[in-house]
Amino acid sequence: MTTIQGPGIFLAQFLGDAPPFNDLRSICTWAESLGFKGAQIPTWDARCIDLKKAAESKTYAEEIKGIVNECGLEVTELSTHLQGQLVAVHPAYDDLFDAFAPDAVKKNPKARQEWAVQQLKYGAKASQNMGLNAHPTFSGSLLWHTFHPWPQRPAGLVEEGFKELGRRWTPILNYFDECGVDVCYEIHPGEDLFDGVTYEMFLEEVNNHPRACLLYDPSHFVLQQLDYIEYIDFYHERIKAFHVKDAEFHSTGKQGTFGGYQSWLKRAGRYRSPGDGQVDFKRVFSKLTEYDFKGWAVMEWECCLKHPEDGAREGAIFIQKNIIRVTEKAFDDFAGVKTDEAFNRKVLGLS
Repeated sequence: MTTIQGPGIFLAQFLGDAPPFNDLRSICTWAESLGFKGAQIPTWDARCIDLKKAAESKTYAEEIKGIVNECGLEVTELSTHLQGQLVAVHPAYDDLFDAFAPDAVKKNPKARQEWAVQQLKYGAKASQNMGLNAHPTFSGSLLWHTFHPWPQRPAGLVEEGFKELGRRWTPILNYFDECGVDVCYEIHPGEDLFDGVTYEMFLEEVNNHPRACLLYDPSHFVLQQLDYIEYIDFYHERIKAFHVKDAEFHSTGKQGTFGGYQSWLKRAGRYRSPGDGQVDFKRVFSKLTEYDFKGWAVMEWECCLKHPEDGAREGAIFIQKNIIRVTEKAFDDFAGVKTDEAFNRKVLGLS
């Protein structure tokens, strides 16, 4: 077994225009002061990294890593969540998802997709240049608008959607394989990979690609009322990244899992700071440790109530308390008997 690394922090939700949140060095210094030991870097934010440059220049990639190290942290992973989303976008969402793309490719879905694919490849190479082996992202979606179909879905629609998703991602996965990096899909509502069944459908289309791995985030499963503990039993071999994010679900006589188009504050299911929701993190950390998860426990702050700085300060402590330092011996070793085949056979009544 391996002791999970952490606590880490995903910087995306904390970046801002005012110090100490407006550049990589200052935000990492702030994070270290709270007790964090690692930082997951959002690659779409120029305040943190120039992704293309990090892919093309190992020297620059090492400089970015050096800045983080000088602040007392490690780079846990590079994230391309927003770029991954743009690998597959249904036209109904074009205008909304254009916000994730640079001006040069907006209003041009084909160019936007090509830009996103190149961004993912930059992410693979930049990760390799930094000595990282896991890379969180989103899958994108062609089918989400049909998840609760009315009218009924035409026969073969889902199969065709996943076939196309597999076609788009296979060359990206192959490039990640060349770089020695796992793609860690965050299983998330709004993506075509939103639960275990859809993940398995995708795996079939990419021929069980060894790099098609998972980012485990139990908060999304609370909102779906999916068994997030058994999920680890099913997919532990593919889980290569871990977001510590909490959630709660309280259905009423007026709304349930779909949330009634309400704001996050008023939904039956909503995200909370670590420790404030319903996720049984003691079991989560125990399960991941049992299955020898070797990655980082990275806090992702998304809470409709708590101030982010309070969430970060409490989150570092929360993760540290839940990390299990693995034992190197069995608790009953003191009563052990030396291995002796003849003695063992005698105990079994065989001699």
